[in-house]
Amino acid sequence: MTRLAICPGSFDPLTVGHVDLVERAAALFDRVVVAILVNSDKSPLFTQAERVAIVREVFAPVKNVDVEAFDGLLVDYADRRGAVAIVRGLRSATDTDYELSMSLMNRHLKPSVDTVFLPTAASVAHVSSRLVKEVWRLGGDVGGLVPPVVEARLRAMRAMDAPAR
Repeated sequence: MTRLAICPGSFDPLTVGHVDLVERAAALFDRVVVAILVNSDKSPLFTQAERVAIVREVFAPVKNVDVEAFDGLLVDYADRRGAVAIVRGLRSATDTDYELSMSLMNRHLKPSVDTVFLPTAASVAHVSSRLVKEVWRLGGDVGGLVPPVVEARLRAMRAMDAPAR
């Protein structure tokens, strides 16, 4: 039996923290699906199709990682895919409080799907998509915070928005 885990998120943009989490999950489970959702509470930099393409490119070398888009309830998606676990990263006590409530609700809705929490590596604990977007929007350097493919796309976006000289 293949033990499948889901790593859900909006991944807008994909950060080095996300990469660390997915790679660690891939070492623990037979298969990992990076499940990219639309979050209407967030203002996306990239479309869902762009995020899927970026994440596929980054994880192409990791043979047991797949990338898919989904909508609706995460636990319904996980159940349809036959997942045994949802993997979530924890950076802080705030993350823990939020993620614990979500995992309890998910467990209430689908007792067959567990949540596995992985503490974020100390080297990337300060990185979040929200902060990366803020730094980028204010003209800061996001090198080292995102994979090179994301950095290149962000540079291209900035170049398109730059006024002609």
